[in-house]
Amino acid sequence: MDGCLRALIEAIHSSPTQAVVYLSGGASQVIGWLTSVPGASNTVLEAIVPYSTMSLIQLLGKIPTQFASQQTAEEMALVAYNRALKLARPGVPVVGVGFAGSLATTRPKLGEHRFHLSTRTADRLWLSTVTLSKGVRTRVEEEVVSSQFLLKALASACKVPASFSPALNESEVPIESEKQFNEDEELAQLLNGQICFKLYDFSSEVHTSNAERKIMLPGSFNPLHDGHLKLLDVASSICRNGYPCFEISAVNADKPPLTISQIKERVKQFEKVGKRVIISNQPLFYKKAELFPGSAFVIGADTAVRLINPKYYDGNYERMIEILLGCKNTGCTFLVGGRNVDGVFKVLEDIDIPEVLKDIFISIPAEKFRMDLSSSEIRKASGL
Repeated sequence: MDGCLRALIEAIHSSPTQAVVYLSGGASQVIGWLTSVPGASNTVLEAIVPYSTMSLIQLLGKIPTQFASQQTAEEMALVAYNRALKLARPGVPVVGVGFAGSLATTRPKLGEHRFHLSTRTADRLWLSTVTLSKGVRTRVEEEVVSSQFLLKALASACKVPASFSPALNESEVPIESEKQFNEDEELAQLLNGQICFKLYDFSSEVHTSNAERKIMLPGSFNPLHDGHLKLLDVASSICRNGYPCFEISAVNADKPPLTISQIKERVKQFEKVGKRVIISNQPLFYKKAELFPGSAFVIGADTAVRLINPKYYDGNYERMIEILLGCKNTGCTFLVGGRNVDGVFKVLEDIDIPEVLKDIFISIPAEKFRMDLSSSEIRKASGL
């Protein structure tokens, strides 16, 4: 491996950014380069080559209009970005990379030899198309140059300066475009389902790199109050070595979604107290479990009662068991704090949890946490 190339990869591995890379039709050497330099696990979350037609269709969830196109590369990058959000260590920046190429093959091609590349981060979409001179390189040589180009793009997304240039000739000028997203645009993408969540990290706490489990307190937080803050602190002391954060679903199962201005107003509360909050678009716990596998969800006894009530599963007890076992299979657990249920204060031990589900429910002792006041009562007292 060239010394400049190796130095660039070492710099990428030293950056905090983690990546998911999807390649179709070329640039496959970049996977070997990245993984052959020590520190690859700091960068590479997943690298997949959806080479067959059906593989790419399943990756995108649809039939692309054209397989080797800028649109397909952009869609691959977006899928990769959302996948990276799910796989990355909590709080680290991520990038999704999509590559769609049509390079030299065993038979002469009527069309151009070209490739399309896209990188997607939280606030930036970058696209590039390169048309290669036909008959100038072998397939292996086109693989090398496309891999070099991808590596430089990955370095840029990781905010790592790249001193080397891919071996393109004078006529092979990349056609590039870039779009920056502001906060409102990111939240609009969240609401329409393009991206799966957005993290606001206002915490000054030092996050250890090996703490991969999220300790999440979901809610509407309208308003956020001291009980919420204390509950998450107590849950964190029980779980230990986790990544504590609050979570708001901008989409509600039985209410209109929050507006962008409403989301931003709720987020301001967490900025004032220096806490992390994730904005997602998944109101249902089994969907949250898929989005945040391995998490410990902090809930009240009232929510626990609803979770095991077949009424919320179309009256089907077996369906309830199946869905909650699915949560268990993702590695998720539920930490249950005491709450008033129908006017009576209850803790986990007062709830008849089915035997097969008991090990995913963990009690928060009443002596460690008890607060009967709710956000709705605060709103009512405030005349809101």
